[in-house]
Amino acid sequence: MADTTHELKLIHKESVPVALEKAHRYRLLNEPMEAESICLDILKVDPKNQQAIVTLILALSDQFSVTTRQTYKRAKELVDSLEDNYDRIYYSGIIQERRAKASYRPGKAGSGHVAYQWLQHAMECYEAAAAISPPDNDDAILRWNTCVRIIERHPDVKAEETGRTPQLLE
Repeated sequence: MADTTHELKLIHKESVPVALEKAHRYRLLNEPMEAESICLDILKVDPKNQQAIVTLILALSDQFSVTTRQTYKRAKELVDSLEDNYDRIYYSGIIQERRAKASYRPGKAGSGHVAYQWLQHAMECYEAAAAISPPDNDDAILRWNTCVRIIERHPDVKAEETGRTPQLLE
C-alpha cells in the first residue's frame, strides 16, 4: 500500500512578494482559506513578515461566518505578533467588528445584542487607534463610522435592556 503522508514544501524567500500578491488576490476572490495557506507558507520562510501576518489575520476573520471560535482565537494570537502598536490596536478592532458581523443574524433572538457588544469592543479599539494614528491615516475613523452605521441601520443591534450582558464566546 502506498504511503499517504504528505509533507509541506517550503517556498523560496525570493518569491514572498509575489506570494503576498496572490494571497491578496485570493482574499478579493472570497477564497480566504487559499489566502490563509499562502500566508502560512510565507511565514514559514519569513516568520516576522508583517504584511503576511496582517493578511493572515484578515483571511482568518474572513472565515468567521463559517468557523468562528477557532479562527477568532488564532487571529487574536496573531495580532500580538504585530510590531506596531497602532496595528495591534487597529486589527484587534477589525477582528471584533468582523466577529460582530458574523454573529448577527437578523430575526434571531439575541444576535443583535451579541453583535452590539462586539461592535462596542471594536469601537473602543478604533477610538484608541485613532488617537495614535498619523494625520494621514483615518482608517480607524472610517471603521468606527462603519460600526455606527451598522448600529443605526439595524434597530435590533443594541445593548440588551434587561441589564444582563450577553456572554461573548471566545
